[in-house]
Amino acid sequence: MKRIFLLFLICALTSACIYSQAVARLYEGKAPGSEDWNYSEIEFSSPMMAGKMIRNVVDPTLAAYLPDKSVATGTAVIIAPGGGNVWLSYSSEGTDVAEWLVKRGVAAFVLKYRLNRTPESPQDFDKFVQEIFRQLMAAFSRKDTAPASKSPIPLQTGDRYFAGEDGIRAIEFVRAHSAEYGINPHKVGIIGFSAGAALTMFTILNSSPGKLPDFAAPIYGGWIGDSKIPGNGPPLFILCAADDPISTGSPDLYRAWRAAGLSAELHVYSKGGHGFGMVQKGLPVNSWIERFCDWMKITGF
Repeated sequence: MKRIFLLFLICALTSACIYSQAVARLYEGKAPGSEDWNYSEIEFSSPMMAGKMIRNVVDPTLAAYLPDKSVATGTAVIIAPGGGNVWLSYSSEGTDVAEWLVKRGVAAFVLKYRLNRTPESPQDFDKFVQEIFRQLMAAFSRKDTAPASKSPIPLQTGDRYFAGEDGIRAIEFVRAHSAEYGINPHKVGIIGFSAGAALTMFTILNSSPGKLPDFAAPIYGGWIGDSKIPGNGPPLFILCAADDPISTGSPDLYRAWRAAGLSAELHVYSKGGHGFGMVQKGLPVNSWIERFCDWMKITGF
């Protein structure tokens, strides 16, 4: 009996090590530009949102989920959860995605990036969120709103887009440690949701030549504004739901990418709303991540 229990314990620990690895800090010391951020990160939950949520991120990190060598494809995906740059939907748009990918041989890295500061008390935070949603509704009611060129959610963190800088740093970090993680440095992509999709596009539009992600997937979000599309822009996997007012610019992003002679694939589900992530809705949109995996395979990743 003791032998059976010991064997079970070893298997359980081995399985856990396969899926959840060490958390790495993106920068040595304080993150550049936010050295004076001296408040604390807050983990919370909400009946309006699925799973674990995180806000007031000061220290950006990557949580690595590495597949067993027997199934590893060599591909790595950095995952940027959404949350309007005021929180991270860390489970449904982060760790749940990583756990699905790693079982299929893809190394996954959940990015915890810097956010706009929010009130510390739950009561004040609730009022803060209500005001954000009020502003969103006002933005959607204006006829001059153009989601393809301007994000209707608050992207800026202070005077700089620190979240986007963390996205660029995440690509560099994973490539620099590719041997350690057992991945191909030429198969490093990024997938982002909502505000994380904006971060995803920022990494493409602002990375130095030769340092762009190898592929990217903006999910219900992603705006290009007046930025010039790089001639060597990576293949894009673009996905959203037609009943999501925030991601109405997704077809425009697809058209812009194709007009530039670049590879892109677009999926628009009739229903799903915004922020579905890995939440099961009993709709065809539930299988979105399978389409993403299919696309990675046919694109060579």
